[in-house]
Amino acid sequence: MSAVAPVLWSLLWVLPPLVALVRSRNSRWLDDISADVRSDAPLVSVIIPARNERRNIERCVRSILATTYTHVEVIVVDDHSTDGTGDVARSIAERDSRLRVIDAPDLPAGWFGKQWACWTGARSARGELLLFTDADTRHGHDLLVRGVNAMQDDNADMLTIAGHQEMHSFWERVIQPQLFAMLSIRFGGTEHVSHAKRVEDVIANGQFILVRREAYDAIGGHESVRDQVAEDLMMAQELFRAGRRRLMMIAIRQFSTHMYASLSELLAGWGKNIYAGGRMAALGGALGRASYPFFLLSMPLLGLVPPIAFVAALLGFLSTSWLIWSAIVIIVSVLFWAALYRYMRESVGYALLYPLGFVMLFVIAFGGVRRGQRVEWKQRTYLSS
Repeated sequence: MSAVAPVLWSLLWVLPPLVALVRSRNSRWLDDISADVRSDAPLVSVIIPARNERRNIERCVRSILATTYTHVEVIVVDDHSTDGTGDVARSIAERDSRLRVIDAPDLPAGWFGKQWACWTGARSARGELLLFTDADTRHGHDLLVRGVNAMQDDNADMLTIAGHQEMHSFWERVIQPQLFAMLSIRFGGTEHVSHAKRVEDVIANGQFILVRREAYDAIGGHESVRDQVAEDLMMAQELFRAGRRRLMMIAIRQFSTHMYASLSELLAGWGKNIYAGGRMAALGGALGRASYPFFLLSMPLLGLVPPIAFVAALLGFLSTSWLIWSAIVIIVSVLFWAALYRYMRESVGYALLYPLGFVMLFVIAFGGVRRGQRVEWKQRTYLSS
C-alpha cells in the first residue's frame, strides 16, 4: 500500500456509519407536539396482544391507564398464556372499567399468534383509532395525547414511533445497538421513512402502531399480514400501497421497551426477525431478497476485519500500511458507536466492545439464515411466507 492507500481504503468502512449519522439527523420528535387534549379527541382503543407476559403486563397496562388522554379503552388479548398473564390483567380490570381482558380463540391455520391476537382485539374494539402495542412497553402519560395530536396535525392514517430501548444486562448492551444500527443505516431518519418513495423503504415499529380504524379495515387489517414474521413492516407497506399517509417520529422521552432480558431471549428474538423478516426490507425486489443472506452474513464479518488486521499488524504479521488503515477505521468506528450509545442513554465505554457485538451479530445472522423461513417463538413454530 502507498501512503495514501490506507486512507482511501478506510473510506469503505468509514463512510457508511458517517452517512447513517447524517441521515438519522433528519428526524421529527414527539416532544415538539402539543400535550394538550383537544375537544374533538377521538376514542382510542389500545390493543395489547399478550402471550406469557406476566413479567411485563402490569407495568404496561398501568402506564397506559395513567395517560392524560381522556377518551381511551384498553383491551388485553390473552393469547393462551400459561403463566397467569390474564389473571394479572383481570385483577387490574376489576378496579378500572377502561380495561377489558378477552381470550384469543384457538389459533387458525396460516396465522401467526400476534396477528391473530391483534385481529381479535380489533374486532372487539370501539375506537376510531386503534393502537397496537406490545406488553413489554412502558407508555408516558403524555404519549397518547401527543401521538393523536401528531396524527391530526399531519392528517396521517398511521403513526409509528421509535422509543427508548431499555437495556439492563451486559449482553443487551452489546447486542441491541448492533441491530438498531443496522436499521438506521438501512432506513435513515424518521423523515426518510415518513416520505419514502419506494415501498421497500417503508417500515414501522410493531411496539407502537397507531392507525385509523377506517384505514386499518381498508387494507384488511392484520388478516392481510397474518403469515408474515415482520407484520409491522408489512402492514406499513400495505398502507403505502393503498396511498395512505404514514408518519414516523422519535419518542424516547415518552415510550420505552424492554425487549429481551437474557442472552437466550436475545438470540431467539432477533433470530426470528433478522432473516425471515429482514429479507422483506432488503434491497428491494427478487434480486435484493435473493442476495440478502450474503449481505446479512458479510456485514459483521467486514466489521471484524479492521480489529483483526490491527492486532495482526501490531504482532508484525502485516505491514505498517495495514496498521494505519485499521487504526483509522477503528477510531472512527469507536466514535460512531460512542455516539450511538450516548443516544441510547448507555455508557459510551461499551463502544470499545463493538467487535464483540459484530461477533454476536454474526451468530444471530447465521442462525437466522440457517433456519430460513421457519420461525419459532413462544412455544409455536411458523413458516413465514
